[in-house]
Amino acid sequence: MLENNMQFNVNLNPSSLEPILERIFANGRITRKDQQIIMSSLLTEEGLGDNHLRQINKVFDALKRGLIKVVDYN
Repeated sequence: MLENNMQFNVNLNPSSLEPILERIFANGRITRKDQQIIMSSLLTEEGLGDNHLRQINKVFDALKRGLIKVVDYN
């Protein structure tokens, strides 16, 4: 039986979000790991500025509109 463990250990500097967000918008894809990192960042809210929050909101908006696809690979 294969178990799908969606927990990731995340110690993320807010500046590390930039390349992730840029890649998401450039490729039009977000991985499950990217989603977990973004959600963990939002939950901890350590050092997230208005710009990061706006970009994250754009990602979620694009997901809802079908402009970004969720993929299971990097």
